[in-house]
Amino acid sequence: MPEDPLAAMSQIDPQAVQRMRGIDEWVFADGALSRKVKLLMAMAFDAADGAPGGVRGLAHRAMTAGATKEEIGETLRVAWLMKGVGSLYIASEGLKDLAR
Repeated sequence: MPEDPLAAMSQIDPQAVQRMRGIDEWVFADGALSRKVKLLMAMAFDAADGAPGGVRGLAHRAMTAGATKEEIGETLRVAWLMKGVGSLYIASEGLKDLAR
């Protein structure tokens, strides 16, 4: 599992991080869409936005929620189609450890 990207911020402003994590739990809770689907969507956004660390963290979270490597791959195809081939390069950087 990747290290906590908010570790430093948790030291500086723990209240802000606590509030953000509460919203994160609410947004990614199962509802009309499953937690897994929502995490895959977020991963695609991070790939499209150039955030390999976000891709990595969200892929791990999605797998914990039941996503397969195949579902991750298909999700990233959507990012590629909608945002361009750079999404695949970003995703590949973020998923180095998953490919092993």
